[in-house]
Amino acid sequence: MNVLLNGRSRHFRTVEFDGRRNAVRLIEQRLLPHCFKIVAARDHQATAAAIRDMVVRGAPAIAATAAYGLAQGANEFRGRDRARFERHVSAVFATLQQARPTAVDPVNAMREVLGQMRTGGTVREQQDIAMRAAQAFADRSVAECEAIGRHGAVLIREGMRVLTHCNAGWLACVDIGTATAPLYAAQAAGRQFHVFCDETRPRCQGASLTAWELAQQGIPHDIIADNAAGHLMQRGEIDLVITGSDRVLGRTGEVANKIGTYTKAVLAHRHGIPFYVAIPLSTIDWELVRGFDIPIEERDEAEVLGAWGVAWAPARSRRQRITRPVRVRIANPTSRARNPGFDVTPADLVTGIITPLGILKPGELWTHRQRLGAPA
Repeated sequence: MNVLLNGRSRHFRTVEFDGRRNAVRLIEQRLLPHCFKIVAARDHQATAAAIRDMVVRGAPAIAATAAYGLAQGANEFRGRDRARFERHVSAVFATLQQARPTAVDPVNAMREVLGQMRTGGTVREQQDIAMRAAQAFADRSVAECEAIGRHGAVLIREGMRVLTHCNAGWLACVDIGTATAPLYAAQAAGRQFHVFCDETRPRCQGASLTAWELAQQGIPHDIIADNAAGHLMQRGEIDLVITGSDRVLGRTGEVANKIGTYTKAVLAHRHGIPFYVAIPLSTIDWELVRGFDIPIEERDEAEVLGAWGVAWAPARSRRQRITRPVRVRIANPTSRARNPGFDVTPADLVTGIITPLGILKPGELWTHRQRLGAPA
């Protein structure tokens, strides 16, 4: 997508690879919306840390980052011994896999790169193949998001009011986004609509990232407190809910996504509001058979007990001047917190899954598993 910097619009991808320096280049999402910065992870350990610490986040984005990280790690190896190289690559894979356990996309992406690497006869051939395979995965991810936009745009009618949760925009992908792809496609078709962005505590990705994206794109929107969604639904002010996902079970249609998604699905069902989930093919898990088996990441309690932002200082002009970022404690000093990062939404609360191949009912994923790329 395009970003307005210093009065000029420039195109960026969320994640790219610098082959000359064997570095993964990422938008530092923790600084948004107040500062736009590109950072470089210069080895696979740094790439894994960027995923774990949420420099980059969003299932499709961390999938591409992990694919690049695996290729990066493979190219860190020096020597020709195939057995030693395979052990090294296995260790790289494990490091990247452990960075964010709930999302299945990074594992699917790395397995794809590994499968192609095995066609190489020498270490050097496998290293070259890894680079090409990671780039192909990232490019295909963008194409899948474009297709999600085409299929999902039909859901966005003139004057509609749409609720989003967390960020499933281009910042959560390589480009374009999943939940936002239908919005951008509908905007390109000339339709007028309004978006309500859940703030999405505790890290506030809706308030900081989705709202920033929509502002860059010129889409009318309001940020709302997470607990305001039910009130707006009850008053008839929300017509549609679209979210992304970190893992969808192909066998059952259950959806793991940012904490609070299940709550919104229950509210939408109560008020008869369609609830859609937009995903690339890498988000489908064809192995697990129960949503309760999905590993739910428990994050640092500090995210719940405090908040991050920027301090504002008066300026001589009408605009305020942003100063340094600050973190403040908002909770009782002696209290502890629980911080599950994700929840699981049952399939019967999901109206449809927007995929690159079309909109399917959750129960239809398994029926169409061959078309959707399930392993034989």
